[in-house]
Amino acid sequence: MVSAVFHAPRESAPEATKTIANSVLSTGAKTPKTSQPTNPPTPKPTRDWAALSRSFWLTVLPPVLGLGLLVGLWALVSASTGRSIPTPHETWLQALEVFSNPFYRNGPNDQGVGWNVLASLQRVAVGFGLAALAGIPAGFVIGRFAFLSRMFNPLISLLRPVSPLAWLPIGLLVFKGANPAAIWTIFICSIWPMVINTAVGVQRVPQDYMNVARVLNLSEWKIITKILFPAVLPYMLTGVRLAVGTAWLVIVAAEMLTGGVGIGFWVWDEWNNLNVKNIIIAIFVIGIVGLLLEYALVKLATAFTFEEVKS
Repeated sequence: MVSAVFHAPRESAPEATKTIANSVLSTGAKTPKTSQPTNPPTPKPTRDWAALSRSFWLTVLPPVLGLGLLVGLWALVSASTGRSIPTPHETWLQALEVFSNPFYRNGPNDQGVGWNVLASLQRVAVGFGLAALAGIPAGFVIGRFAFLSRMFNPLISLLRPVSPLAWLPIGLLVFKGANPAAIWTIFICSIWPMVINTAVGVQRVPQDYMNVARVLNLSEWKIITKILFPAVLPYMLTGVRLAVGTAWLVIVAAEMLTGGVGIGFWVWDEWNNLNVKNIIIAIFVIGIVGLLLEYALVKLATAFTFEEVKS
């Protein structure tokens, strides 16, 4: 049989401890204080000025060099053509004069560049808005139902490559006016990107989502608002961006042909007056306005798009 043997603690150690404690108290000696470990002071973060300078120059220098190259080529072409094309300096002085009073009115055909830009933007807004009201729902329907997709795909493939300006005479014939015809041209060129991108987005919705909606017996309205719309939104915003860019390109050519007030008509009118400086100014204005429209829509798309789609 195995038995466990427990040993009692020794008595000498506690006695020795008590003796030392009593001696310390009797002599009045103070017990030493244990020093608390102190954390070393954290060094202040120092800015890497070399990295910041390098990042600044990599951000600023390339655009500046690109603009400098453009101005240099422009000056070279101006010198080689005997100044039939004005120099950058002459154009800059003319731009200061043009933008000193951009909203003057001296009659229906003599208005400042500001009024012409606003008139063009108004036509683009109306034509683009009508295209969005028709194109986005049409894209949802075409993408949602396979029969309608097979029905409309040949028509879209046939009509989409047609130049928007080819539709301008049809608009003049039907609407009997230059302004409605220009809006019709914007409408017909803006609708295709929105229809196609929205339909593609609907068709790429995972089938698992639709299976869950079928199991839950959701109505068609619930499917569109709760499942399709959030999933299709990135594709739809891409179509909107493409449509606005195309509309702003087309409105200039349409206004050259229809006349009236607008940035395209202003370019054509300055050509008739042989004022090349204003034509170059109008080119830069068209580019800047198009860039601002693109930037605003990129910000809008970024705000309503998931992170994995942004990249």
